[in-house]
Amino acid sequence: MSETNPQIAPPTSRRMPLLIAIAVLVVLAVVGGVVWSRSGDDAGAAAGEESTKVVLGTVGASDPYWQVLVDAAAEEGIDLEVKDFADYTQPNPALSEGELDINQFQHIVYLAEYNVANDDDLVPLGSTAIYPLGLYSSKVDSVEDIQDGDTVVVPDDDSNQARALLILQSAGLITLEDGGSIYSTLADIDEDASRVQVKAIKADLTPTSLPDVAAAVINNDFVEKAGLSFADALATDDVEDPNALPYVNIFAVRPEDRDDPALLELVEIYQETQAVLDGVQDVSGGTAELVKIPQDELQASLDEVEADTEARQ
Repeated sequence: MSETNPQIAPPTSRRMPLLIAIAVLVVLAVVGGVVWSRSGDDAGAAAGEESTKVVLGTVGASDPYWQVLVDAAAEEGIDLEVKDFADYTQPNPALSEGELDINQFQHIVYLAEYNVANDDDLVPLGSTAIYPLGLYSSKVDSVEDIQDGDTVVVPDDDSNQARALLILQSAGLITLEDGGSIYSTLADIDEDASRVQVKAIKADLTPTSLPDVAAAVINNDFVEKAGLSFADALATDDVEDPNALPYVNIFAVRPEDRDDPALLELVEIYQETQAVLDGVQDVSGGTAELVKIPQDELQASLDEVEADTEARQ
């Protein structure tokens, strides 16, 4: 017996009314369950409900608090997709090209340097936290125990060195000429007005320097690897210090989206959902300094850092 390939028969005239009725029901169902996709992606929603599709890019999307944010956003009608990127060089170009609606992975200094280098104009939408850089010691238990003339080491790369020097200044260990900035170097230390000597070494060597110096500013990546705890820090960034503002981590968007209601609501959900904030603290080992800074202040800081970056080129 030969096999016959199944065929789909064309609708007959007697079936047409039924098919038309089904088509009308489908159209009504789609209209009743609209999903507005800001990035052009197709999506579905429960009948009778409206939601806004938002695609967010980050580095480290496997951190549990992102799923908490997805769930919290859904309750407010935002269909949030969190897209993971392998490294920090990717989310900003993806945002500029429209692959993302918003990203969250960088501080203001990083965004300023990206904008200047790439002739871009991404802007901050809201703040998340400062992830403090810390001063550690194996010899003393407090900044007050550090003696005048002691040696303190800092990382020698430009951005971390400047940040480390601002921490030492906030802790009362050194004084920087003109108050210091995100571009400060050892040459900007007013030695006559400072309590300690400062030496710059490679960032990965700062933990191993502890037996030989009074204290060291150690990048977060090396703290636990060195057998230290974030709680052991003698001093960290002072979030009240205006010089710390450029190190606040931010949500970034394209300039035309700075007033977008759904994106502003997403930032508010992040900032107001305790389970999200608890998750951020868990991932940071309890070191994150959560902050809510007005958008205009974030933009002013970005403008200033960009201007300084351009002037130094």
